Amino acid sequence: MRSVIERYNKAKEENQPPGNPISEVKFWQREAAVLRQQLQNLQENHRQMMGEELTGLTVKDLQNLESQLEMSLRGVRMKKDQILMDEIQELTRKGNLIHQENVELYKKVYGTRDVNGTNKDLFVTNGQSIEEDPHVPVQLQLSQPQQQNYETPARATKLG
Repeated sequence: MRSVIERYNKAKEENQPPGNPISEVKFWQREAAVLRQQLQNLQENHRQMMGEELTGLTVKDLQNLESQLEMSLRGVRMKKDQILMDEIQELTRKGNLIHQENVELYKKVYGTRDVNGTNKDLFVTNGQSIEEDPHVPVQLQLSQPQQQNYETPARATKLG
């Protein structure tokens, strides 16, 4: 009902001549009142979304608020998952490019050949074979550094 009255008042004012200062003042006063009310409603909704000022809400209102929050949270999680998946794909792509570069550089440096004189597509580094296949994902594994023994021998020869 209120929106019908507001539309009627706007249509009525639009039909009046544009130079009437009294109608312009009334129009801007109503517009400011509508905007103040919208701001107040938005602030109240924001406080409720943040878990504040919930005392006046009924159980149904609280359930609606909870479902809104769950939907929002689901959207945030989906967006986060999508961003993480995109980052994983990009890092996998970069890893495959680096792996391919590594294979090419290894071939340039060592140029291994088998008994028949053809280039090998398989070579070994650090005890693991590396194949030239850009579609195979690179498997990396971190290991603890081996501890070096820097102790001086008990019977060290003294100089000087």
